[in-house]
Amino acid sequence: MKEALAAQIGRRQILAGTVATAAASLLPAPALAAVEDARLVRIAQRELERLGDRVWVKDVVGLADFSLVSAAQRFFIVNLVSGTVKPYYVTHGRGSDPEHDGWLKGFSNDPGSNATSRGAYLTGKYYDGKHGLSMRLVGLDADNSNAEDRAIVVHGADYADPTLIATMGKLGRSEGCLAFPKANLVEVIARMGPGRLIFADRFEGPYRA
Repeated sequence: MKEALAAQIGRRQILAGTVATAAASLLPAPALAAVEDARLVRIAQRELERLGDRVWVKDVVGLADFSLVSAAQRFFIVNLVSGTVKPYYVTHGRGSDPEHDGWLKGFSNDPGSNATSRGAYLTGKYYDGKHGLSMRLVGLDADNSNAEDRAIVVHGADYADPTLIATMGKLGRSEGCLAFPKANLVEVIARMGPGRLIFADRFEGPYRA
């Protein structure tokens, strides 16, 4: 039932069954959006503080919230100068979702796992690879230390196109990379590269489905 419902909800749907949810359900949509955006800003600031000088450019942070189904916009570019947040679609690895039901079941840093890794990534150089325009990533945590060896990068893909949601109810899967709709790729990597932070995890909380 959770999967069926989650396919219909967006990034600011309220988690039922808690006191916080009951209160939040009384908020108008703009107020709820502001609460959620403020929470993402705090996560971005927390991770920048944790990583210190390992991140060179600190104007924006990318956050991938894999507590959400792939049919939801779950990659957020958090602008710490303006305080604004913009969402995008992003895939997870097929090793993290072997049933291909749209939900990430687990993370892995293992070579050959084809899974998504949690943790902080430093964005690197642009290059032209097998997926076209792409951006390299360096894993900064023990949970994603093999990112370079695994060739975990940012790239565009047809299987990340949100038009698939209408027929499949979910996006396709990568081999562990952060794959974006091709229509959004230039915008994403222009805002996120190089020397910036991308942080991937499950950001489960009272305003998440």
